[in-house]
Amino acid sequence: MTVTQISSGDTAWMMVATALVLMMTPALGLFYAGLVRSKNTLNTFMMSIGALGVVTITWALVGYSLAFSKGDGFVGGFHNVFLEHVGFGAQHGTAIPQLVFFAFEASFCIITAALISGAVVERMRFSTFLVFIFLWSILIYPVLAHWVWGGGWLETHGTLDFAGGVPVEMASGFSALAAAIAVGARRDYGRLALLPHNTVFVLLGAGLLWFGWFGFNGGSGLSTGHSSVLAFVNTLLAPACTLVVWFILDLLRDRKITAVGAATAIVVGAVGITPAAGFISPTFAMLLGALAALPSYAFILWRPRTRLDESLDVLGAHGLAGMTGILFIGLFAELSWNGVSNGLVFGHPAQLGWQAVAAIAGPAYAFVGTFVIIKLLGLVMPLRVAALDESIGMDVIEHGEQAYTDSEGAILVISDTFQESIRR
Repeated sequence: MTVTQISSGDTAWMMVATALVLMMTPALGLFYAGLVRSKNTLNTFMMSIGALGVVTITWALVGYSLAFSKGDGFVGGFHNVFLEHVGFGAQHGTAIPQLVFFAFEASFCIITAALISGAVVERMRFSTFLVFIFLWSILIYPVLAHWVWGGGWLETHGTLDFAGGVPVEMASGFSALAAAIAVGARRDYGRLALLPHNTVFVLLGAGLLWFGWFGFNGGSGLSTGHSSVLAFVNTLLAPACTLVVWFILDLLRDRKITAVGAATAIVVGAVGITPAAGFISPTFAMLLGALAALPSYAFILWRPRTRLDESLDVLGAHGLAGMTGILFIGLFAELSWNGVSNGLVFGHPAQLGWQAVAAIAGPAYAFVGTFVIIKLLGLVMPLRVAALDESIGMDVIEHGEQAYTDSEGAILVISDTFQESIRR
């Protein structure tokens, strides 16, 4: 049913939710910055800040139109380029203004592009990364958003994705995988211990991300109605269960509960519930949170043993957890909670089939598209800094600044440079 009357309550909540989601991007920058070496702190944070500028503009100019204006099953059209016909009238099927809907959806595209930076930190040129996210936010994200939310082929066939399992979580995870392969590993990967330099940053960033996720999932109901309330509560429950299971796994493996593991668990749980937040009961949300820990934990332990330098485990934390959530809908979606469809357990096996299709098609498009974009970029501009510049640190080389200007920070830079000169 089309709603034409603007609701002040719905509008107020959606403006708050938009602000919460927008805050998640600098929170992500803090989370990522703590995970890298001190000499790359600012550069890592700046990749998230860069997304706030570049992706916001591309979304306003063309991305929003490609995602949500009328097109075909693959991509939207150009009806809303430069925000044409986007005003104060009600967004179709909601009681919020079109401009608020545009802003809310912009915040999703922004953080998704920023997430990919976790795969290429400590070596990719900042200018090249900005060009990459400019192209990615036009060619990849809007297409996937159209598939599940804008009238595309997955939505037409009944695929359920409440808050971004396909265009946000799986897209960022598998785009990160492609980016890591295309850009290549850090020079020190496999030779030196590349340890987080500030675990407090990581924990604080994770906490702020969880806080913002209440807007991310709770706002995806586009109202103050039942689905938003359900998503809000499920966003509390699922990450809490992931956190506890992660604690248990840490204790079984090494008899120590790590802070980085705890922060990662919060993100994994929030990611897992994202596509399912408004479609499953609170009890099943707790189950999903517990189950989401298992594949992500296993992959994050295994990945450093390989030559894949997907530096901050975007694939493990987002790609796999998002896939878990997408498939979980196919099993446990419940009509009494979502008003849309039942999953396999409640008598509708076809739902699982289309969720599985989404879990294959979304990652495939994101991976191939990202790999092609980066390889083509590499033909016209350098993808990464020179080896010696990488050893000095991205902060000084790319920004002419340092996060830490005391003697300890200087010693760290000198030490890394000296080690590199010895290896050369």
